[in-house]
Amino acid sequence: MPRTILGARRRRAIRIAVALLCAVLAAGVAAWYLQRPVPVQTATPQPGWDESDTWAFDPPPDDFSPDALLDLRALNEKQAGESGFVRIDDDGDFVRGDGQPLRFWGVNSDVGRAPWAARPLWPKQGPDLARHARFLAKRGVNLVRLHRQISPDLERTPKAALHDIDAQERDAIWRAVAAYRQEGIYTVISPYWAVPMKFTAAWGLAGGAEQSALGLLFFDETLQAAYKAWMKQLLTETNPHTGLPLARDPSVALVQLQNEDSLLFWTLNGIQGPQRRLLETRFGRFVAERHGSVFAALRAWGAAPLDGDAPEAGRLALLNIWELTQAPPPDDAGRAARLAAQTEFLVRTMHRFNAAMTDYLKRELGVRPLVNAGNWRTASALRLGDAERWSYTAADVDAVNRYTGGVHQGAHRGWAIVDGDRYTSVSVLREPRELPLAIKQTAGRPMLVTEGAWLLPNAYAAEGPLLAAAYAALTGVDGYLWFAADVEGYQRPGSANGYLPSLRKGVFATPETLGGFPGAALMYRRGDLQRGRPAVVERRPLAELWARRAPLIAEVDGFDANRDANDSTPREAGEQRVPGRAFLAGPVQIEFGADAGDGRAGPFDGQDGRGRITETGRVRAGTGEVELDAAAGWLRIDTPRAQGVAAFFAPSAPGEAAAEHRLRDVTFRAGNAYGAALAVSLDGAPLATSKRILVQYATQSRPTGWRDRPATLQVEGQGAVAGREITAYGEAPWRVVKSRLTVEVRNAGLTKATVLDANGHAVGEVALGKVGGGVRVTMPEDALHVLLR
Repeated sequence: MPRTILGARRRRAIRIAVALLCAVLAAGVAAWYLQRPVPVQTATPQPGWDESDTWAFDPPPDDFSPDALLDLRALNEKQAGESGFVRIDDDGDFVRGDGQPLRFWGVNSDVGRAPWAARPLWPKQGPDLARHARFLAKRGVNLVRLHRQISPDLERTPKAALHDIDAQERDAIWRAVAAYRQEGIYTVISPYWAVPMKFTAAWGLAGGAEQSALGLLFFDETLQAAYKAWMKQLLTETNPHTGLPLARDPSVALVQLQNEDSLLFWTLNGIQGPQRRLLETRFGRFVAERHGSVFAALRAWGAAPLDGDAPEAGRLALLNIWELTQAPPPDDAGRAARLAAQTEFLVRTMHRFNAAMTDYLKRELGVRPLVNAGNWRTASALRLGDAERWSYTAADVDAVNRYTGGVHQGAHRGWAIVDGDRYTSVSVLREPRELPLAIKQTAGRPMLVTEGAWLLPNAYAAEGPLLAAAYAALTGVDGYLWFAADVEGYQRPGSANGYLPSLRKGVFATPETLGGFPGAALMYRRGDLQRGRPAVVERRPLAELWARRAPLIAEVDGFDANRDANDSTPREAGEQRVPGRAFLAGPVQIEFGADAGDGRAGPFDGQDGRGRITETGRVRAGTGEVELDAAAGWLRIDTPRAQGVAAFFAPSAPGEAAAEHRLRDVTFRAGNAYGAALAVSLDGAPLATSKRILVQYATQSRPTGWRDRPATLQVEGQGAVAGREITAYGEAPWRVVKSRLTVEVRNAGLTKATVLDANGHAVGEVALGKVGGGVRVTMPEDALHVLLR
């Protein structure tokens, strides 16, 4: 067919169209390629779950038989506080009333908080508080935090007056203090949290009934007056279960003023309306006291009023908290001065509240237990963390809440696990910046972690007890309180709230965590590990805090699944001059109000007792007793009375021998991919001569029927991250990975190895072989503890 001009034009148009289409497709493919979700591997492996190599963990309730071979109740006093009130010694550590050193291995517990009401997915009968107390004491616990809410409960008592206490909560606190007291367990009273606080219009609070309470307690005088009334009713009225008011009960170790609130957190931006104007009026008064007037302050700053300023009314606008998380503006001295003034005002407002309430408790109410001001974090640990800690110095004790766990994405991620949730697992062995004991402490003051856990669905909780005990002891943290218990003994997999088919997230009473309590609690409380020399001592004038200059070293920001928008722990650019791994070498301390030039750090070469940090990431503490290698993925504890290892044991290739960790008296060989093993003397003698040695080993567990699969998670600030998606969250009981552990102890006097059940009772014997001046024992596949004698 002859070609026509029209046909040629058509062919040319088609060729152009095809070329354009190809170009568009190529551009689209290129754009997809460049923007596709490429998984970013975390330092921690994200393995699947194989139930075929597990055993069922479903122990009966503990009968507390005197025949039990493992029972740490004797570590506690017969009755908590029998020697007097908990005090602080000259080094800033807790001591009992008789002066004996006191380290706290604690938990948060809700057992007995409210009258038991059966729910569809919960047991028909509630836990017994007295048995729960005995259960905890047996496993080494000597402190329980009672996190309650004593403000009026408007759902139960809608006509309550603002100054009325929640009598049900008070009664629960009274009962709990009495029960724990009888088992030698001290208590922390945490009576107020702004998050659940609700208002009613009848109370006449500025801002009305619908506002959040976050931040208000620090400055609202109406709320403060009510708070004082609640505390008076809680602490000074006689506890009918003990015959003592809490204010004079030596079994109460300390009282927290409030839980998880700060004017340096993002929630500052949520204070609006009349409350915002009240706070800004106080800010105006604050700067006027320094400059003579608000107008004089603006002139001194060389700045015009900003939107929201009302200098004629004596009011200055508070800038967005984000601005306080940034470095001081180098080219705008006036704005830098204003931001410094705002920072100082907010911090001094909190300090003033802490000082006033501490004084009220002690002077007016006669409260003899110690007082803790707060336990929260800031919008920027780098810029504001030290200032937050300074605000606590108005009270006796410092504290922080900090969790480890990884990313968890799901509709109920703050409290529950359901099918379809996506998650990553994080091991501190691989990612040491996640260590919840990496805390910057104020020199000469006690420090507590009042909430902490390796949160589910994280797969690496077995390391938790060893890491918590080792680094709390090394750095001088005076107590670690696991979150949280709502059952009498071990927690069986089950609904998070009794209604939603799910698993509870914030629990510690699992085989791999609670099973690791006895040995870890014993070595920590007994002082088997030495405190190290300070790895860092930083001295900071208060003016540096207000200017928000970067410190030598800062903690990693914490993460709260209920209040942080991101999926992951916030990270900040590194302006600090000391590596974060210094937290693994020894105590990191700060002194306020001193000459900044006197600070010191390192050199972390092992020559001056401040530890050794290698280029490969291995950190050996200055004491020589604790060492962590992030590249290899292991922690070793090596003291005369306690030796252990938490590790990724898996051989690098099929057929290779089990990984070996040889310590001074004990060698551990494990064929598991991951686990935590510990040998600890029960009679107080060195392991080389001890006549009673506990060997404990934790691997990993999941509920029966748990299934997950590889998944890619989109994480703000990190892009695409390789993780897992839960396809079946499972059911009771727990399934525990079978042990593949052999232990050699160079102690020729040992002749017998007894297998213990989860309640410390003998359930059989296991062969004890002789080897080179000592003995060798293979851990049974289905046991957590073996007693060598």
